[in-house]
Amino acid sequence: MQFSTAPAHIKRVTVYASSSNALAASYYDAAARLGAVLGSAGLDIVYGGGGVGLMRAMADQALAAGAHVHGVIPQFLNTVEHGHQHLSRLEVVADLRERKHRMIAESHAVVSLPGGSGTFEELFEVLTLKRLGLFLGPVVLVNTNAYFDRFVDFLQHSVRERFMSEQHLGMWSLVNEPEQVIEAMHRAPVWSSDARDFAAVRA
Repeated sequence: MQFSTAPAHIKRVTVYASSSNALAASYYDAAARLGAVLGSAGLDIVYGGGGVGLMRAMADQALAAGAHVHGVIPQFLNTVEHGHQHLSRLEVVADLRERKHRMIAESHAVVSLPGGSGTFEELFEVLTLKRLGLFLGPVVLVNTNAYFDRFVDFLQHSVRERFMSEQHLGMWSLVNEPEQVIEAMHRAPVWSSDARDFAAVRA
């Protein structure tokens, strides 16, 4: 079944993405397609506010599709990531901690494109919040060029070694193409604050 609109309770989506301008063309293509998919689905988008890299490719196509795109960027990164000047809203905040908080504070889902250490930090934070029942929405990884295979392998290894439980494997979804993101949101396991009851792994 092909889904063109997100689940009714999902109105605002956080997107994590790289600011690199040195990637293979396939990464920018996937980022642009994700922006078009989310925009066409009528979703509001919040992301890191950059005007470079995968950030810009995603934001430009989301805006072209009619989406409200809200960027959140720390003041000290405004010259590095070149805050996008054509967003629906560009919010400049004090530091990375505030940026991460603002990006997910009112969002109902997270979608991550490939990225480096900053993207990994954001992903691990939202997965930790979900494990504790503090973030309940779908977390979808867009696995362009199999980029997230080792990331997921590492999380599965954590489960095998009993640092996480089998239930925690339901905290994220992996898709190969941006066009599969909306379906992944529909199929994501229901999550609730009861997750904190199994946050700690017990014998």
